[in-house]
Amino acid sequence: MAKPKLKQHHIDQDWCKGCGICVEFCPKKVLELNDSDKVVAARPKDCICCKLCELRCPDLAIEIETE
Repeated sequence: MAKPKLKQHHIDQDWCKGCGICVEFCPKKVLELNDSDKVVAARPKDCICCKLCELRCPDLAIEIETE
């Protein structure tokens, strides 16, 4: 089975409360909190599509779209 390939990170900035849970769970350190304490995909090319951020976000603010 082929590894999933990242198409896009969908991050709803209105729903994100800046808790940082997704940042801590990301094994490749793709996500960071910006100056407004909202999550952003700082290094999307490093994403391995594990979806831990999507699964652990308490506000459902992250969706990982794969090809």
